[in-house]
Amino acid sequence: MQPQPQPHQLMGYDRAITMFSPDGRLLQVEYAKKTVKQGSTAIGIVAKNGVVLVTDKRIVDKLVVAETVEKIFQVDDHIGATASGILSDARVLVERAQLRAQQHKVTFDSPVDILSIVKDICNLKQITTQSGGLRPFGVSLLIAGIDQTGPKLFETDPTGIFFQYKATVIGEGETEIEDMLHKTYKDDLTVDEAIKLGIKHLSDFLNKDFSIERIDCAYIKQPECIFTRMSRKKIDAVYEEVKKGDASVPKKK
Repeated sequence: MQPQPQPHQLMGYDRAITMFSPDGRLLQVEYAKKTVKQGSTAIGIVAKNGVVLVTDKRIVDKLVVAETVEKIFQVDDHIGATASGILSDARVLVERAQLRAQQHKVTFDSPVDILSIVKDICNLKQITTQSGGLRPFGVSLLIAGIDQTGPKLFETDPTGIFFQYKATVIGEGETEIEDMLHKTYKDDLTVDEAIKLGIKHLSDFLNKDFSIERIDCAYIKQPECIFTRMSRKKIDAVYEEVKKGDASVPKKK
């Protein structure tokens, strides 16, 4: 049996160019995934009549104007996205997706399907894992929307892999909130119920660190199929409903 390489022997495989280490690992890609796990939490939930994105803006400085921190992005009228990891990387990918959606609408006079947007983003992500002078994107994206076949939610990771989900979470709360979703998610959830579920699980995870100012939420609902960002007043009202129905929810700061 060949001896396993020691950590100091792997150092040359995570510099300048993404390349395989002797034990078959892409270390820069693994580092990018760790960056995502340290990012702020983002939850996506598919409902029977739409899809919901609930995120933590992780505002730790009281001097920051919370309303100016954007964590959920509109890609097209019927598509939204959120991210965990390096948000500047996310902005580049989202702007690319917005351009693709606009080009499709101008060329074909119809809204782009969500899978086409997801594949385009993932193709770029994958190229950075095998090209000299580039580093992988340090961000995972949740792409949510409604097209001809109904509500959809996709997760993309730094490798360029994507999966379709009924409900998923990325960021620091991934393990804990994923366990909660396995127990509470139902196929017949409405958009309103999915919003409450996402806010509840986020507040449960953040616990004492929870603050309503940290929450950002958007949804796309049938039959309108229009991306809608929830106002602070509406999020406040939903949180009050969640708090009344569950004594374990922390009080609003």
